Amino acid sequence: MAQLDVQPKQRSPIWIWIVLFIIGIGVVFLLMKGCNRSAALKVDESDSVVTDTVVKPQGTPVATTQPDWSAIDFNIPQSKFDEVTDTAIVVRGNKVYTIYSLGENVLFANNESKIQPAAEKQLQQIAASIEQRSKNASIGIYGHADSTGAADHNKTLSAQRAEAVKDWLILNAGIAEQMISIHSLGESKPIASNGTDKGREQNRSVEIIAFPAKGEE
Repeated sequence: MAQLDVQPKQRSPIWIWIVLFIIGIGVVFLLMKGCNRSAALKVDESDSVVTDTVVKPQGTPVATTQPDWSAIDFNIPQSKFDEVTDTAIVVRGNKVYTIYSLGENVLFANNESKIQPAAEKQLQQIAASIEQRSKNASIGIYGHADSTGAADHNKTLSAQRAEAVKDWLILNAGIAEQMISIHSLGESKPIASNGTDKGREQNRSVEIIAFPAKGEE
């Protein structure tokens, strides 16, 4: 009878399995690191800073920062702009904004809110100055009144007058409506003393304030 020579099956050394296990852990670690990096990149791209934008009439978006309309100083020093030649217009300015002032007797008839035809030349000059110096400016229109008459009536009238100037700038100067805000102050922030006729006349006024867009200062 022939004798079969059967040898036991050789086992792989244990160190080979240890090496393969370590390599496997390394591969898994690298894959997880790659996934985390991709996720971080996606968050960075979508987590951008939100900036207000305003669309100009030409359709080009312009980044803006809303002015602090409550912090206007109506008594800043007067300025001289060569393009503003009409003596009925008073210009004041600093490094932040420009104020164009017109007396209510120039713009409106007594106790009325309709712009008088003769006042359009002053408004055209103001609009041209804004276009020249800060065409993308945020515009604030302030209506003032003196202290005579009822305070509620004065505030309502000054609001109507500011609205009339806003409408004129939109229709005749091509300024976008979203760039203009109106502010009715009534008799609350007088420019001059209400104790004299001259002071009361100064207080019956409309101010057009231009805040230049970023980069136009």
